[in-house]
Amino acid sequence: MPLSLLRFNLVDPTLDATAMADRYRAMLDMAVHADQHSFFMATFEEHHGADDGWSPTPLINAATVLARTTNLAASISALLLPLHDPIRVAEDHAVIDLMSGGRLTTILGLGYRPSEYALHGRDWDGRGARMDHCVETLLKAWTGEPFEYTGATHRVTPVPVTKPHPMVMIGGTSKVAARRAARFGLPLSTAAHLPDLEAYYYEKCAEYGTQGFCAMPGADTAMVHVATDPDKAWAELGHHLLHEARTYASWQTPDISSAVHSTATTPDQLRAEGIYQILTPAEAVTREAVVLHPLCGGMPLDAAWASLQAYTDAL
Repeated sequence: MPLSLLRFNLVDPTLDATAMADRYRAMLDMAVHADQHSFFMATFEEHHGADDGWSPTPLINAATVLARTTNLAASISALLLPLHDPIRVAEDHAVIDLMSGGRLTTILGLGYRPSEYALHGRDWDGRGARMDHCVETLLKAWTGEPFEYTGATHRVTPVPVTKPHPMVMIGGTSKVAARRAARFGLPLSTAAHLPDLEAYYYEKCAEYGTQGFCAMPGADTAMVHVATDPDKAWAELGHHLLHEARTYASWQTPDISSAVHSTATTPDQLRAEGIYQILTPAEAVTREAVVLHPLCGGMPLDAAWASLQAYTDAL
């Protein structure tokens, strides 16, 4: 049986509030269905000011899914930490950790869109220093012990059930991110298959006297939709997959590496790339791991449910 994951970013290019409400409710119901069929994890993302509503609230989304499920884990890939108040993040994480029994993993990301920093009134040029400040604050806050913050001594409660703190990782594809992860003694999560960066991270861990691990996608990472007739599905639904691929590509800069960075401009090109795949149920269940993306690009809900149901029926 494959290691099964479910990806949610709640995109809907129409931005229609009624359609969005249906999509968010579908996310919750799909998570329950996945939990009942032994899925390992649901993943969430953070972006702001997107023309298609790309999820701006991953902590809320993860918390609601964890509240509706029993065994399903949740991962935020990534929480754009410098955009947030670190005390608020520490408190929210602690409470979610308590409610879910430690089922939330969060990749802490720097972000790469200046417009998101402008929207939140954050300094783009000072983002690295703020990232360090926020990470340091989280780790101190989760101890439950008093610490110096904003010129006074404070204590953050309640404390998480996960010790020494909730599972957080530093995300990034640069040596700066690798050094930051090693310095704080946190795992590194890369958005692409970068063995050289993994080796550099372990070198820095040895230098700083810390221990950690590197979570890295495989070279063949793919977003999956399941259909009994892939050719028909590509013809009818390929533009939804292309919408997501093109939107994501438009945000990328040359210094960003990502396992799902597409250069396709047509559904046929996207299919040939292999980053987005439409598989038959029999093909999908032979994989070692499957990232099912049922609501991709504003996918119609009936098609999304058909994909999820076809996959779980074949397990």
